[in-house]
Amino acid sequence: MLDNFEGRHRNLIDVFETRAAEMEDALEPHAELNNTQRRLIGAYFLNEYSFEASALFNPSIVRHPDQTGAPENGCRFILSLRAVGEGHISSLTFRSGTIAADGSVAVDPTARLAAVPKVRSCPFPPNRDNVEVMFGDNEELSERVIFPITDAQANGIEDARFVEFNDDGRKTFYATYTAYSGRAIRSELLETADFQSFRLTPLAGSAARNKGMALFPRKIDGRYAMIGRQDNENLYLIYSDDLYTWEGGHCILQPEYPWEFVQIGNCGSPVELDDCWLLLTHGVGPVRKYSIGAVLLDKKDPSKVLARSREPLVRPEPTEREGYVPNVVYTCGAMRHGDQIILPYAVSDTFSNFATIKITALMQAVWQISTQSST
Repeated sequence: MLDNFEGRHRNLIDVFETRAAEMEDALEPHAELNNTQRRLIGAYFLNEYSFEASALFNPSIVRHPDQTGAPENGCRFILSLRAVGEGHISSLTFRSGTIAADGSVAVDPTARLAAVPKVRSCPFPPNRDNVEVMFGDNEELSERVIFPITDAQANGIEDARFVEFNDDGRKTFYATYTAYSGRAIRSELLETADFQSFRLTPLAGSAARNKGMALFPRKIDGRYAMIGRQDNENLYLIYSDDLYTWEGGHCILQPEYPWEFVQIGNCGSPVELDDCWLLLTHGVGPVRKYSIGAVLLDKKDPSKVLARSREPLVRPEPTEREGYVPNVVYTCGAMRHGDQIILPYAVSDTFSNFATIKITALMQAVWQISTQSST
């Protein structure tokens, strides 16, 4: 058994012993077992799971908390992705890479193994289904996989929208995501400072009952702000005082153009520009075709829409429309680097790619398309 599997896993004996320890109650009625027997029993009650076997998609991107070794006038980044394996179970996985001064993107080689984190219940906030997952110091970022833990997540941790949140100089990485039990969904919040230890907390409130919530990167007028889609069709601006409870909201965007008639949603957290907020959106059109557009929101009052693209900025290419889910381009978050927007996006829910655009060109395109729309 060791000859078959030891090269495929790190600390395999420890994994077998941990599984046997979890089964202590079942083993208790039997005669005392030696270490070899316990390890073998642990192996019988385990199975391998290829978490990226079916698809790797819906990326979001943030600056790496450790910029050691970043290229001159460039930066290091962390990319989160939704990975799908057997049984359509979604988990959260990561990559790292660099952005050069000219905006070119390079993704670091990935580790061959995957890491299983330690999991413990977390008491804050109280009376919620909170967990904390912790990875070891020697486990590379691309090894770290956050697989469903709670019953509410049993069939998936989906579409994490990461954002680097600045609270009076204190930086924390948050991600809103969808927990799917196989029967129901709920919005949850992930929090980390180092991408080694993560806290996962369900969100409460009437505005947190649907998919696609995205947190602004800082407070607005002293309150947390979110873009959400609680009615499964339109986009709302929502505020909260405690980060974990989201009620009500004000509708700021509705489907307007043919490429988004079915529904619209956000494509990650708003990106702060010099004079406004850039909100990337997705629209669903005929035959469930997903495309990506852009909206400019007022800097002080994000409920005010300044401009909106009439046509998509990114749409499925004819040669790339086949895949796990066809006719889809989708992203869970872009980032600003200098005078450019770095946009990772998924193609047909199968693989992911990058696009870059100068902010001035993006602004001109959105303003021009919006002006053409109104004349």
